[in-house]
Amino acid sequence: MSQMTRLSDRPREEGGLSIFVAICVMALIALLGLVVDGGGKLKASERADAVAQEAARAGGQQLNAGKAIPGDGIEVDPAAARSAAVRYLEQAGFHGSYNIYPDQGNRVLVVDLTSTYKSVWGLGDMPVHGHATAALIYGVTAPKGP
Repeated sequence: MSQMTRLSDRPREEGGLSIFVAICVMALIALLGLVVDGGGKLKASERADAVAQEAARAGGQQLNAGKAIPGDGIEVDPAAARSAAVRYLEQAGFHGSYNIYPDQGNRVLVVDLTSTYKSVWGLGDMPVHGHATAALIYGVTAPKGP
């Protein structure tokens, strides 16, 4: 007679499925955390860029009237531009560091922002940067600029 194995002699597989489910659930939770924090950081980065753009626009409207009125040149008043941009950042509720400076012979205002995104899932604080420029465009018949 051939050798037969009984069902009771086979190794038992009880609980094998629950370990698999536990591993899959942990992987899905980790993936969900990455999606939530990645999306949050992206949104914070977009907001930083938008705030920088509006701060640059607010500062770029501060012309050096002493040169513009007699027609000696169109350029930004650096002190007034910085003050207007900082005022906008404060009104927008921006928290972080910033660098505001004129460029290209005071014809362009540059705004660089740095802030942090606080992770929802405990990945730590992630840096967020925003950057924008406002160039002075002028002209009667056609736009002129830097």
